[in-house]
Amino acid sequence: MHRLFIALRPPPAIRARLIALMGGIPGARWQREAQLHLTLRYIGEVDARVADEVVLALGQVHGLAPSVALAGVGRFGGARAGDALWAGMAPAAPLTLLHKKLDQALARIGLPHEGRAYHPHITLARLPRRTPAPPIDAFLARHAALASAPFTMDAMLLYESHLGQEGADYEAIGRWPLDL
Repeated sequence: MHRLFIALRPPPAIRARLIALMGGIPGARWQREAQLHLTLRYIGEVDARVADEVVLALGQVHGLAPSVALAGVGRFGGARAGDALWAGMAPAAPLTLLHKKLDQALARIGLPHEGRAYHPHITLARLPRRTPAPPIDAFLARHAALASAPFTMDAMLLYESHLGQEGADYEAIGRWPLDL
């Protein structure tokens, strides 16, 4: 089985900027530089035949390379569930359009539409259950105004996720350029 997702990789300067934010929350599992990405579409576990169909479907998806900027930080989850801290992206529209194109292409090969609303972001950390609120709140307040100059991500990447004791390792197994 192959655990797959489609993502964009931010440029090195943006990844360095995000790495510099990380810290100050006990127990947080901060993303490594190699893990920083913006998920366009999560696929999940599929067999080799479906993985091959995904590769073919991605070759049919065309779109503009999105020009976006970092835009604040936020949190998914709640006090009793595991959380994620993330960096936001603006404008969301070009990323949402690309997400919809991918969702439609994957539906044509029989994969179900993604059920939840798409919120473009780059995950910064995963938080264990019951992480104390004060350091999380302090992190969110400290980085609320996170912003950057616009940058372009010029290729879609198909990643395979390999789960290990230190978290997930992501292997890029396909790359499709986007129009500049």
